[in-house]
Amino acid sequence: MLVVVSASAFTIGTAAAEDLKLPSEVTPQLRAACENDVRRHCSAVKDPTYAKVKSCVRRNFMKLGMHCQLTLASAGFKQ
Repeated sequence: MLVVVSASAFTIGTAAAEDLKLPSEVTPQLRAACENDVRRHCSAVKDPTYAKVKSCVRRNFMKLGMHCQLTLASAGFKQ
């Protein structure tokens, strides 16, 4: 199962984002579609790790914008 690291892992604070290596499944298209939505819903994740952000994306999937949801679904993300 493909899982995305949320945009909060992309951009939550500069230092945190720089410390987190993004997995290859976080494509530029996925990042463009979801970064703002996930930042809005997952920015409170403390010490963002792949697992923590993934969990946040799962919990907030229905709150993400339709474009993000469709992009995640087409990438194989399962709730």
